[in-house]
Amino acid sequence: MTAVSALYQRHRRGLLCLLCLLSGGFVGGVTAEPSCVSLEGNAIQGGVLWGKTAPDASVTFAELAVPVMPDGSFLLGLGRDMPASNTLQVNDDETCVQQVAVASREYRLQTVNGVPQQTVTPSEEHLERIRAERVKVRNAKAQRLARDDGLRAVQEGFVWPVTGRISGVYGSQRIYNGTPGTPHYGVDVARPTGTPVMAPAAGEVTLAEPDLFYSGGTVILDHGYGLSSSFLHLSEVSVSVGDHLLPGDVIGAIGATGRATGPHLDWRMSWLNQRIDPQLLVPPMPD
Repeated sequence: MTAVSALYQRHRRGLLCLLCLLSGGFVGGVTAEPSCVSLEGNAIQGGVLWGKTAPDASVTFAELAVPVMPDGSFLLGLGRDMPASNTLQVNDDETCVQQVAVASREYRLQTVNGVPQQTVTPSEEHLERIRAERVKVRNAKAQRLARDDGLRAVQEGFVWPVTGRISGVYGSQRIYNGTPGTPHYGVDVARPTGTPVMAPAAGEVTLAEPDLFYSGGTVILDHGYGLSSSFLHLSEVSVSVGDHLLPGDVIGAIGATGRATGPHLDWRMSWLNQRIDPQLLVPPMPD
């Protein structure tokens, strides 16, 4: 069994997150209560947890304001470099604080040669374009739509937007044409140009761009309450902003647009500003 398959099996068994609590002491000036909420999911860097509190409670996690659903449910995304212990605070009639333990991961080093050099050392003109496009992407992810599609998909499992050979994994440190770049935050699936890409869960399209500098044809699908999927390097974009998609609906087609060396889908997921690992939310890739 691969490491990713093992992580998936842990997730599908509804792994209960072990909470590191300071019993009877003080944390940040407030009394620490034993178990504010029970958390389930994958308590590992790149994973997602979920819990439930009072509907009118406010929740913060790792200094982020957590969107709470009308029934009190909420999600927590654990980024690539999430520390080993993180503070979860629930404010209802009283303030409750607990520490959430997060397991660390080892990440690969990946060398990628043959990408367009302008995407490695962009000109000032390109930098201006990149900055403007990053604002578009941030705004698309910041909408935090009131949809519970993400919670249901996390609990029941996402589906692969396309199946094929995995050519890149989450978290790997990349070196482009000999120059160190930022880590890779998605999972790459290599398939021929034109292969359809499907929605892995329900959601609403908040970005549909045919040609961004780094990511080429790009779609962002908001699953609700801070959770979103991004689909990069598309040769075709088949949806528009505001479209409501169901699992299996066509988003576009695989391509090699933007910073790419060959046709593939780069599927990324975010919870608020935390990049999470899509591969922890789907079954193992079929042979």
